[in-house]
Order: sequence, then C-alpha cells, then structure tokens
Amino acid sequence: MSILIQKAGILTTVQDLGRHGYRRFGINPNGAMDRHALRVANILLGNDENTAGLEIHYPAPEIVFEEPAFFALAGADFSAALDGRPVENWHVGFAPGNSILTFRKKISGNRLYLAVRGGFRIDRWLGSASTNLRAGAGGFEGRRLAAGDRLFFNRTTMDGKKDPGYRLSSSLIPFYSSFPTVRIVAGPEFEWLTEESRIDFTEQNYAISLNSDRMGFRLEGPPLTARERTQMVSSAVDFGTVQMLPDGRLIVLMADHQTTGGYPRIGQIASVDRPLVAQLGGNDKIAFHPITVAAAEDLAVRRRIDLNRLRSAVGFRFPA
Repeated sequence: MSILIQKAGILTTVQDLGRHGYRRFGINPNGAMDRHALRVANILLGNDENTAGLEIHYPAPEIVFEEPAFFALAGADFSAALDGRPVENWHVGFAPGNSILTFRKKISGNRLYLAVRGGFRIDRWLGSASTNLRAGAGGFEGRRLAAGDRLFFNRTTMDGKKDPGYRLSSSLIPFYSSFPTVRIVAGPEFEWLTEESRIDFTEQNYAISLNSDRMGFRLEGPPLTARERTQMVSSAVDFGTVQMLPDGRLIVLMADHQTTGGYPRIGQIASVDRPLVAQLGGNDKIAFHPITVAAAEDLAVRRRIDLNRLRSAVGFRFPA
C-alpha cells in the first residue's frame, strides 16, 4: 500500500494541478510544471486528472513499490527501468510488490511525473496537495522527498489484469525539444515596446539562464526597449506570463510564480505550449511565435476535447 524512497533524487516533490482561489491572499498556485504530463498520467490510470503525483528531476530517486500497483510515467525521459527492465513513458505499467523503479540517465526533458492508480494519500493544504517549498507547506511535510520517506496509496491495487492493453496516441504526446518555438499572445503592455523591440521579441532566440527555478525562467538574449519609462501598478500575472525587467531582459513566470507583478507583461504563452517550456533547463533555448487570443483559445479547446476522448476511451478499458 505504499512506495518507499530508497534513494533520494536532487528534487522530488508531490504536486497536483495547483492551488487555486487564494491568489488574493498572495498565495502562489504551485502545482506541476508540466501539467499536461501529470494530467495524462492520471487519466491513463483512471484517476481524476488533479490527483497528486511525483514531480521528479534528474538525478532521480530510486523508488520501491512495497505493494503491487499500476503506475504511469509521463514527461521527461529519464530511461526508467523496473527491476532492470525498461519502462516506457505515456502508458500504464504494473509494478509487483517489492519491485524497484530506477532512472538510469537523462535522455530528454527535465521533469518526469509518476502517478499511481488511486493516487497517494496526501493531506491537502488550502485545497491542494501541491508542495510549496518556500512556505514549507503542502505535499509531503512541505518539503522535497528524502531517503526513507514512505508515501501510502489511497487504495490497494486489486485488479487481476496486469496490463490494461492500451497505448497513448502520439497526438497527445508533446513534441518536447531543447529549442522549441512556442506560441504566444501579446500581453497588456506589449505596445509599450518600441517598434524595433516588438519585432525583435518574436524574431530573436533566447537561452534559459542557469539562474532559473520553478518560480521563473530568466531568458538570456538581446534586451528589449520600451518607448518611454513608465511606472505601472502591480498587476495580476499567471503561469506563462513573459515580463520585461528594468534592464530589458525577459523572465517567463512558471508554476511557483508570484500572484502580482510590477513589470510590463509583454506576452502570455499559450496554455498548450506551456509543457514545452516546462521541460526546459539551463542553457536550453526558446523562440516565440505570435498568435491571436482566439487562436490560443481554439488550441486549448481542442486539447481539452482530446483529453476528454482519452478519458472516455480509458473508461472502457480500465474502469474506475
């Protein structure tokens, strides 16, 4: 009825899809960086898509399944193996009791998600199981997982069938890359930029600074310029907001972003492309492609339709 962290990784935390409804109190949302990966892993298992899983960075932990369990991995490829046998991402696996899940090397991406059927038994803080490392709250005692930690399942796996017998369509697997071009809509202060900087914003390439974390990715590249120095009132920001700092450099706000900010918001990354950004690491690169709000909304609707179809299909093969 549990997993044991036999060997700690560099950063493994419990995350769901985020803590919502408390930004007016200055509480940031947290949650999985690559929410699409966590959603898909949970849907494949017949879980609610907001069920908490593990967000794993590399070097990754060594995990013992102390009881039999169905599980799914999604997101980054860390060359997973169960008792030495390779385990694929994006499909359901079965772990016998006392089997050991290891991660041999990083192939691509930076954040891998592990979900188990039924989910982990995690106390919720302000309606979410996500870990807030700065506040030391939520998740597993408000901290990263360490060797010797044990996470219990919400229920014991009793299914007799060890393989539900399906694989995920490639259309739902993001095309992760260390140099993606992501779609972006103009932010409220985009027009503050000079005409030359507006062009540069979508024609220049940017590198992810090593000085980046779950709160925000700093971008290294040619600085942009505003038409005039203007003070702005601190305003709402969101996951994927691109802000321009006083020196003209850019920062992309990520899962642990602050609730408001006083820097110009020159763009907002389309929600369907946030997973591509979430899988980036230091020295990876990124480019922006402008689209309209209507186009971004259409992409989001189509993604939701695809996820709903997946959930319906899983319900026939792997009923709750």
